[in-house]
Amino acid sequence: MLYKDLKIVTKSLGFLTIEDFAKYIGVTPKEILKWEQKEEVPYTISLIIHLLKGEKPLPNNSTLDNLVEECLPLATLLEEASSFPHKLEEMFLLQKELNDSTNGKNWELGINKFDKEINWLRCIHMEVAELIDSAPWKHWKNINAEPDMNNVHVELVDIWHFLMSYILQETNVPKAVSLVNTHCIYEANEEVDVKAMIQESEKLSYISLAIQTNNMPSFSGIERFIDQFFRCCKISGLSFTWLQKLYIGKNCLNKFRQDNGYKEGTYIKQWNGKEDNVVMINILKQTESVSFKDLYQKLDDAYKSL
Repeated sequence: MLYKDLKIVTKSLGFLTIEDFAKYIGVTPKEILKWEQKEEVPYTISLIIHLLKGEKPLPNNSTLDNLVEECLPLATLLEEASSFPHKLEEMFLLQKELNDSTNGKNWELGINKFDKEINWLRCIHMEVAELIDSAPWKHWKNINAEPDMNNVHVELVDIWHFLMSYILQETNVPKAVSLVNTHCIYEANEEVDVKAMIQESEKLSYISLAIQTNNMPSFSGIERFIDQFFRCCKISGLSFTWLQKLYIGKNCLNKFRQDNGYKEGTYIKQWNGKEDNVVMINILKQTESVSFKDLYQKLDDAYKSL
């Protein structure tokens, strides 16, 4: 819907001005100014207009108000989902670039440039163990501790690195995007059931071990992996949007580590008392949208100040 159409349709719905309509749906004049400048109206607002059409009286219809309120989360999710294929392609391309740089060309054959075996399934299995250790699962130690959800999310992103690498080893970028795309549309839980989170995370290990021991075909294993991974994201409260942002951050940090002696053992992981992961997340939280290049520069500036 174009902005000029919005002006016409709001009056047909009984609103005297666009400002009255904006107040009713809870947006600011600044947001409306952006629509006018772009000569377009967001999908969510278009959906609200479709819901309002034909409903009388307006705007004092409480049933309609409730309907709009219920539809808004889904509308917002669908609007975000339109960008998911592009975001997935960006992540898969970044992962391939990182693997090419770190492991050398043709790493998909299972050997890196130092003649070292690559085992993505084992990588996933080990990262799952680290994720579980972020929760107080031990019956003999710190039984009343709270789970470190920030680290749980970081570990999920690490698993995502290795899962993408495994998918790329078995297929290509366009096919990978096609396999993953429909699984990204979910609403992350606001309340986290820690026991369920651990149980669902362990299933990722079961899948990796089943494939590795030839008890599950590789391709059907990939589909199981993808479905189970996003189930874990949902249960742990990790939205796809934050997953993507964290992935860009962790991918950038991994590249930064490699460029600064990680493989040689000279890299400093503690930055003024904070692990580099924590520094990276703090940068992401302070920035609405950050590019790979900008984040790399921020990490470089922070590392040089040590």
